[in-house]
Amino acid sequence: MLLAGALALSWLVLPPVLAQLSLPEPPYTPPDASLGTEASNDSTPNTQWSNLLGNLLYFYDEQRSGKLPSNKRVSWRNDSALDDGSDVNLDLSGGYYDAGDYVKYTFPLSFSLMSICWGALDAGQGYELANQTAYLDDMLRWGLDWMIKAHPSANTLYVQVGDGNLDNAYWGGDRDIPGPRPSYQINDTSPGTDAAAQASAAFAACSALYSNRTLSTSTSTTALGNSSYASTLQSHARALYNFATNATGGMQTYQTAVPQSGDAYASSAYSDELAIAALFLALTETSNATAYYADAVKWYYSDNLGSQLKAGDETVFNWDAKTPGIAVLGAQLASSYPDVVSGSNATLSVWQSAVEGYFGAIVNDSGRSHLTDGGLLLFPGDSDEASLNPALNVAMLMMRYALANLTTTQSVQDQYTAFAQGQLNYALGKNPMSVPYVVGTHPNSPANPHSAISTGYAPTGANASLSAPDDLDTTPAQEAYVLYGGLVGGPDAQDRFWDLRSDWVQNEVALDYSAPLLTLAAQALVRGVGDPYYTQVKAGAYDAVRPGGTPCDAAIKTGCSTKGGLSKGGKIAIAVVVTVVGLIIIGLGAYWIWRAQGNGRY
Repeated sequence: MLLAGALALSWLVLPPVLAQLSLPEPPYTPPDASLGTEASNDSTPNTQWSNLLGNLLYFYDEQRSGKLPSNKRVSWRNDSALDDGSDVNLDLSGGYYDAGDYVKYTFPLSFSLMSICWGALDAGQGYELANQTAYLDDMLRWGLDWMIKAHPSANTLYVQVGDGNLDNAYWGGDRDIPGPRPSYQINDTSPGTDAAAQASAAFAACSALYSNRTLSTSTSTTALGNSSYASTLQSHARALYNFATNATGGMQTYQTAVPQSGDAYASSAYSDELAIAALFLALTETSNATAYYADAVKWYYSDNLGSQLKAGDETVFNWDAKTPGIAVLGAQLASSYPDVVSGSNATLSVWQSAVEGYFGAIVNDSGRSHLTDGGLLLFPGDSDEASLNPALNVAMLMMRYALANLTTTQSVQDQYTAFAQGQLNYALGKNPMSVPYVVGTHPNSPANPHSAISTGYAPTGANASLSAPDDLDTTPAQEAYVLYGGLVGGPDAQDRFWDLRSDWVQNEVALDYSAPLLTLAAQALVRGVGDPYYTQVKAGAYDAVRPGGTPCDAAIKTGCSTKGGLSKGGKIAIAVVVTVVGLIIIGLGAYWIWRAQGNGRY
């Protein structure tokens, strides 16, 4: 089943027949944020959800690198990083900047593309209802076409373009990005099992979308159908899986070969990437589906991934950890294609047990995760930075499983739907800050995302190309451009949010942050639910509850105690203890004075 030898030349170049869908005229552009307070009056399809979906896709246009098309929608973005790959005699221009800076990372990009294609397999009809399918196609191809260039031969994959340290020091526009911008690769003798497998999963998931495969009772769109493009993507998926499993250098995490990538996106293991890649290949293959499924089961059990789904040890689903997604996708495959799983010990009931054990620990508060007082799902440690991301990824998986009618009982299905909707509502304004955490969606949306692209700051003076303003939060006073559709990291564990530009923990945007919200918005359109919660939020409500002081997190330490870093609760507890002890001492003192006085009288 594994691809041997070099791939055909047609695999390396996208022929012109792989045309994408024509973009609407006039093009969709985000409406003014003030419209986020207006009810849609039960419009069908829902106008507010349609706009949210459109804004979320628009965010990816804002993150584009390379030569921009003549019909670009984001007027303030420019051609940039056109020489990427010149150091290795390749054209690696294009693709997406990962977050608020200008580095391109393949590992989180491929996770984001996998997630979005999977979501469109489930709820592609939502993109159709919002008239956003052509933009989905455009967004996916901008990333996938770059990944094809980053995979120039069967056993070579470029995993990073740009110097993370140099880039993080630069705070300016896209015309003056400093160099050099080195290109980093994994290859046969210096492999990266996880990065190659995750890229394979992205290509396979998107191949499934373009070949109109279905999962369970999914409501996928057929407008993206393109068998030639699907075949190209599948060729890359097979080759990368073969590279991941058969590299001469063996199996290892990709930062072992490319330590520079580990500074931002260090991978913890690779069995989960291998398993989810094999599952998506099983979905897209015809003759080898059973063999790929068997491989997925092997990886799942060989590293005991199921233990990560048990109460008390439940992992998150994100760019690094894929195990919850493996179980959900396994259940979808077993339900949709029972012939593929025939003879395997990983039956539908096995996957259902794993999934419902994982989700049950979350919704019943019997595991390591818990809800904040305001209702946000937190995983200690994993939610310390970008708190919304783990919560929305769980909500996306939970809603997917429920909508596919895979739950063992109706009550469980209702419980999962309600919980997932609660997390979605929180992100869209039903929180103690009254903040919908998507930029440009509502008057209360974050106004200061941590993004060099949108700030509009122009460095001047000596070494200007490597300088940032002394006070990033007030220079400039207002960001030059609205970064529509960017989902920021989110509040702290006490539901507090400061909207500070310098706080990359709470306010940075990233490709993978917005990905689950895209699927949740598409699912909402398919479900025909009412308006997003933010239409119920009053403009200016955030100003009334904006917290004082400053945050205490990895980006800003001024809000932390200088003596041990105690939390607010810890400080209160100590204050109570000191007060009680003080009262006891005063009482004892008064008692001994009284006794002394009494002894004197008698």
